[in-house]
Amino acid sequence: QVQFVESGGGLVPPGGSLRLSCVASGFNFKIYFMRWYRQTPGKEREMVAGVNTSNRSVIYLDSVKGRFTMSRDNDKNTVYLQMNDLKPEDTAVYYCNGVPPPQEQYWGQGTQVTVSS
Repeated sequence: QVQFVESGGGLVPPGGSLRLSCVASGFNFKIYFMRWYRQTPGKEREMVAGVNTSNRSVIYLDSVKGRFTMSRDNDKNTVYLQMNDLKPEDTAVYYCNGVPPPQEQYWGQGTQVTVSS
C-alpha cells in the first residue's frame, strides 16, 4: 500500500529555515518523478517543487525560486525540501506525491509549516 510520511514542519519566524522530509513506501520510488505541494485553507493545492528520477533536474514555483531546494535519496525512498528565508505566505500544509500519483487520490497527512513572528 502506498504511503507518504511527511515531517519537519513547525513554527518559524520570517527569514527562518526548515527542512522537510517525505518517506515513501509501497511503490517503486526510483522510477517516479516526485513533487512537493502545499495547501492553505480554502485554496487549491499547488505544486512547490518537482524532481526527476535521477535528482538532476528540479523545477520550482516562481515564488520559491532561490529560497527552496528539493532533492531526493533513492536509497532511502525519501524526498527533501530545504526551505530558507521563509515568508508568511509560505505558511501551509506541505505534502509530497509521485507523478503521476502512484495511488489515485491518496495523500499523506502532510506537515504544517507556519511562518510568523
